[in-house]
Amino acid sequence: MKPLRWLAFVPSLAIAQATQPHLGTRGVPIIEQDGLRFKDLDRNGKLDRYEDWRLAPEARARDLSARMTLDEKAGTMMHGTARALSRGVLGAGAAYDTAANRALIDSVKVTSMITRLVGDAASIAAQNNALQAIAEHTRLGIPLTISTDPRNHFQDVAGQSVVTPVFSQWPETLGLAAIGDTALVRRFGDIARREYRAVGIHMALSPQADVATEPRWGRISGTFGEDADLALRMVHAYVEGFQHGVRGVDSAGVAAVVKHWVGYGAARGGFDSHGYYGRFASYGPSAGTTNLMYHIRPFLGAFDANVAGVMPTYSILQGATWDGRPIEQVGAGFNRQLLTDMLRTKYGFRGIVLTDWAITNDCAKRCREGAPPGQRPSFDDLGMPWGEEDVPMRTRFVTAVRAGVDQFGGSERADMLIDAVRARELSEARLDSSVVRVLTQTFALGLFEDPYVDTAVAARTVGSADFREAGLDAQRRALVLLENKGAILPFRRPALRVYLRGIAPGAALREGWSVVTDPAQADVAVMRLAAPFQQLHPGYVFGQFLHEGSLAFNDSNPDFAEFERVSAKLPTIAVVYLDRPAILTPIKAHARALIASFGARDEALLDVLAGRARPEGKLPFDLPASMSAVLAQRSDLAHDIPHPLYRFGYGLRY
Repeated sequence: MKPLRWLAFVPSLAIAQATQPHLGTRGVPIIEQDGLRFKDLDRNGKLDRYEDWRLAPEARARDLSARMTLDEKAGTMMHGTARALSRGVLGAGAAYDTAANRALIDSVKVTSMITRLVGDAASIAAQNNALQAIAEHTRLGIPLTISTDPRNHFQDVAGQSVVTPVFSQWPETLGLAAIGDTALVRRFGDIARREYRAVGIHMALSPQADVATEPRWGRISGTFGEDADLALRMVHAYVEGFQHGVRGVDSAGVAAVVKHWVGYGAARGGFDSHGYYGRFASYGPSAGTTNLMYHIRPFLGAFDANVAGVMPTYSILQGATWDGRPIEQVGAGFNRQLLTDMLRTKYGFRGIVLTDWAITNDCAKRCREGAPPGQRPSFDDLGMPWGEEDVPMRTRFVTAVRAGVDQFGGSERADMLIDAVRARELSEARLDSSVVRVLTQTFALGLFEDPYVDTAVAARTVGSADFREAGLDAQRRALVLLENKGAILPFRRPALRVYLRGIAPGAALREGWSVVTDPAQADVAVMRLAAPFQQLHPGYVFGQFLHEGSLAFNDSNPDFAEFERVSAKLPTIAVVYLDRPAILTPIKAHARALIASFGARDEALLDVLAGRARPEGKLPFDLPASMSAVLAQRSDLAHDIPHPLYRFGYGLRY
């Protein structure tokens, strides 16, 4: 990677369009001038500066901001949720609720929305076109910027990722880190970019640059692992792939939002700050600034690639210091030290600061204490205003804007900013600075000229054969071979009798193997297992989903109990999905071969077992030998597990 440039400026935001772009409309008049064509977005019959694609994005954004009402500016600082007809969790569904979304666009003046829509590519594209048609007919014709959580991996967690089967499928980012190939990560980003843009998605709420220094933490699978230097290289390549280069977003790119600034991975006790009980990241009393700097390092790769946005962490950094002073004990979305002193001033970041979702929501009794036994927690109870729980909602908005926030994720309460300006708690000029940053990127993405997509192109592009094969190849390469006793792998016998667990029989039958249901009749067993976990906080919304607690297998785990039974009878290949660094000590003792997986379909796995492909992965974190070793390590330190079973970077080949 090239030396860091510290974002002196973003060239693509300073250079004007040179040639006539394609203009996509659903009824906006076209102005012809100097032999060129422009959209008359405000329908006033003349070419305004913001409509002139020959001008630089920032110049256009400043002109547009000057034309906007206070209501429109406040709406632009909201990053809402596109509603689905199914009224599923957080807007999930197969079709949009047109009336509900029209109300957000027309009344709240929202210009950015997250989509959690699922379905075939052509349908998603058509639905996004329908949203853009609503936006085109607003007073100033400002197009929507449509964002998404990651869609190209295996994990599907409400509010954090979306599994959409039509998209190409790749290992989790941990798997990309296990391969360690920056060219591959760039290619992944480039393919995902083309799939996103094909269906009308313009912003990726990723990558996750957090360093996974606490092995019990439930969000490790979305990171690039434990090593800051590896994560820095991976993050840089990821942003470069998504944004179509390192010059900032352009009309072919997808704006990347790197997260979560900063220190999230040091989750105290491994508990995640989506819950009140997990709101602290823990930095040891002797850490000073040193350990926090380790957690900052991967973000430098994103800054060097001119990342479009930064999402602050929910977490309160307990015990951390910066520039000789303790970090204020509020979440990063409210923290001027982290957003202005560090991010803007020290590191020169000029893009959008987009909060994580719901930091301005109230956190009342059920949010703080969990739902009572026998009752399900509800997303209606959700709020993550850590450090600001006991102040009014409007005060949270004001504090966040003063700290350096530009846009509020998951919020549609534009009225809070409007009231704050009218009460002189914020100046309209301060809102202008955020609005210009947001709209500059909308212009750079080319959306004012053409926000629409071709549904036929979407159907051909998303999940194309080439893209799917690239994802499968990455799944194969990301597998980490930890044990291969007696060189049992790759299988050399053409007519194996296999006992399977967690693998579809059809995949083995296509290999010419016989699938048996009685281990006594098998030559070998192939068994998938998942890293163990506990759900210690089921009364909290994300406590239902996130994996917490012990990393150790025990007999109450049905997969492990079956593994013990089978491995006592015949040679067993164990394939363990590691969303956290599991304790594999008892698996290692009894398995003939042991493979770590970060997401692999059956066909990718069997290609490796049969020898058509080779495992290339190296562990992106240490694997502990015992829970006592886990308890002995510090949440903010990397590579500090005593006597790990397997060290970072370990992996065999054949």
